[in-house]
Amino acid sequence: MSATADRPPVATVPPWPDAMPARDYLASIGAAPEATVDLASAALALASLDRPQASLAAARAHLTALGQAVANAFAVAGRDDLDACRFALAAVLARQEGYDGDRDNYDDLANANLLSVIERRRGLPVALGILYLHAARWQGWDAVGLDFPGHFVIRLEHAGGRAILDPFNGGAVLEVAELRRLVKVVHGPAAELEARHYDPLPDRAVLLRLENNIKRRLIAARALSAAAEHVRRMLLFAPDENGLWRELGLIEAESGNLRAAAEALERFTAAASESSERQQARRLIRELKSRLN
Repeated sequence: MSATADRPPVATVPPWPDAMPARDYLASIGAAPEATVDLASAALALASLDRPQASLAAARAHLTALGQAVANAFAVAGRDDLDACRFALAAVLARQEGYDGDRDNYDDLANANLLSVIERRRGLPVALGILYLHAARWQGWDAVGLDFPGHFVIRLEHAGGRAILDPFNGGAVLEVAELRRLVKVVHGPAAELEARHYDPLPDRAVLLRLENNIKRRLIAARALSAAAEHVRRMLLFAPDENGLWRELGLIEAESGNLRAAAEALERFTAAASESSERQQARRLIRELKSRLN
């Protein structure tokens, strides 16, 4: 059954309190055990760091309205099955609100900033997916992001039914043939759909996927200082992702911030198991320290 219209999204990490600084809220996610996160709140907190003057109140009100509108659309359907859930999500997010993938300016950083996505009604698959997950979980439905390569999709389960939805394309249902096509687009014509592509992503990993989209674009644009800042944000909510320290160290080294690079790489090597990456990091630390002396 659908939740009542004023039910908050199901989450073991609570929504972002109004008075809490964004970085503190992200750190609270990082301090919690693996949990269901209020993804929309977390994405708003991340977005606000780049747009501190934007209206959080308006965005929060919109998220509430989305949840309520989907609840109303589900009630109008008059039945409690998966098709009614899918219809309600697509009817509200795609048709009523106009959310769609940005095909014209796919690499625009605004497409991964949830505040901008809400204003423009355009975004990347993962940013739009967070809105779909928010609206579905508001109803108490079982919805997760999937570890699918190159194109974020969500899995919705309800009343014994299951479907994979594409938030970038109006919440369309993706059948096996289309999933196979997407895998081949990313990995080449010899690639095949595998069982692991159906694995659910932990909510923290969804946020990492969102931020990685920004980081990669910043690195490609040689905006290395900004890229390093986004890695630091990822470390706030995912402090156990030790590889982020290596990424940060390499970016800082490329930027010429030798001391910061050495410190980040030392954090990486201290927690990493023995590997070629750890050996390379230790060599780079020695090189950086020799240049500092």
